[in-house]
Amino acid sequence: MTTDLDRLRGEIRSLAEKHARGDIRDKEFEPALAERTVGLYRALVQRRLDQGESILAEHHVVFSHTRLTESMLREPEQTAVSFFATDKRLWRVRSPLRAGLPPLADDTGGARLDSTSYDRIESLETRRRVRSGEVGVGLGLIAVAAAFQNWLSVTGPLLMLLGTLGVLHGLLLPTRWIEVRIRGAPPEEPMAVYALRKKSGRRLLKVVREKARVR
Repeated sequence: MTTDLDRLRGEIRSLAEKHARGDIRDKEFEPALAERTVGLYRALVQRRLDQGESILAEHHVVFSHTRLTESMLREPEQTAVSFFATDKRLWRVRSPLRAGLPPLADDTGGARLDSTSYDRIESLETRRRVRSGEVGVGLGLIAVAAAFQNWLSVTGPLLMLLGTLGVLHGLLLPTRWIEVRIRGAPPEEPMAVYALRKKSGRRLLKVVREKARVR
């Protein structure tokens, strides 16, 4: 008997194969893959819901992680994180995204699903962090422009400007997220909700605040 999970995984495999053959362009492939991947994560949660439990809000984010020990030219490691707020609890799905491999969220894909009931949520705490990656890249551009200023009479000032803008952006607009502090959970592993400017993120946090009765 075919389930929604089987159907969505089949569609994701088919999309990946078509893209690899060049039958579908990036412009069409990326939104189609994102839609089905979100649907897959939603189906993972729905199959675990209690009878009568329903999803009230959801929020989806993709993170890129470039380690300093790796080449900046290499494809960065990415992780997809999806939150689903129901009338009973907050669910989270985390899955690594690897270049060349379709995101099937199966046993071999490293997907992780966890949840917490609202009565275990102690607080929602705002956190901020300087965008060190942007600052580092900006400083690198400034260094290149300064070191080769005698040869880069045209592009040198442009690199200097771009580098300065990158440093300012990284310092003045830090990354901001909300940590969902859970009673009894290890303090170093809170649920972190990023991309707070997205409408879906604001909606998710509104539901959590109402259900958990926290600010």
